[in-house]
Amino acid sequence: MIGEDDKVFVDSNVWLYAFVERQDPAKHEIAQQLTLRPNLAISDQVVREVCRNLLRKEQYTEDEIIRTIRSFYANYEVVRANVEIDVDASRLHQAYSLSYWDSLIVAAALAANASILISEDMHDGLVVDSKLTIMNRFQVR
Repeated sequence: MIGEDDKVFVDSNVWLYAFVERQDPAKHEIAQQLTLRPNLAISDQVVREVCRNLLRKEQYTEDEIIRTIRSFYANYEVVRANVEIDVDASRLHQAYSLSYWDSLIVAAALAANASILISEDMHDGLVVDSKLTIMNRFQVR
């Protein structure tokens, strides 16, 4: 369960469901609710992955991408890559058997002091460093 005061880091796949309804209307609704809550964090990697997919798969215009980028930076805490995150990602990759790209997301979530990471394609329920719980809110329970 996500509490009102929890800082939540939102992965790229959740944002894509929030932006694109026709892909999966049920997931779109869940993603919309998640991305409207306060106290969200993302990383510059998430911004880039979302924009790449919106350009490639949804034919967003450059003006739409620019507005999306500006909106991300204006409305959410955006964790920027740095040496500490990259080194921590390497540790997490080894310690938790995460893919390299997922380990970068997890390292950014930890750097943001998030207590929850919402992602569809990581290990649901995994607790990382006794600080961060990965949740898949799209999984049928």
